Amino acid sequence: MEMDITQIMKYLPHRYPFLLVDRVLEIVPNERIVAIKNVTMNEPQFPGHFPHHPVMPGVLMIEALAQTAGLLAFKSGDTEVNDDTVLYFVGIDGARFKRPVVPGDQIRMEASILKCVRGIWKFAARALVDGQVVCEAELMCTLKQL
Repeated sequence: MEMDITQIMKYLPHRYPFLLVDRVLEIVPNERIVAIKNVTMNEPQFPGHFPHHPVMPGVLMIEALAQTAGLLAFKSGDTEVNDDTVLYFVGIDGARFKRPVVPGDQIRMEASILKCVRGIWKFAARALVDGQVVCEAELMCTLKQL
């Protein structure tokens, strides 16, 4: 199953400049997801990070992975998605950054469910550029109805 940007926006409340998932290539509910983020020079972080050597901040790579994992949680859980549904990022373990991500790169984001206990989802997540791991972490999130 694939998702385009309009379908992604039905699940994630994030909008420009903070929506960091461009397309879902594959999603298997209760198992795994593969999504992409196209990194472009016109993103708002690059004039300041860094003016003469633009590098995507690690925290934004983690956020992109968290949004990807959140889509998997939405598609795997029994939570009804509406304007009162919120996905909270509640934890991160073992984050590692392997190499810089720069404008022109396409990030392939992969997440798989490790477990879900009492409404807390735990994922193994990694980001790749040209087949090389650029970032990896274990992420935790929870879905809540307001």
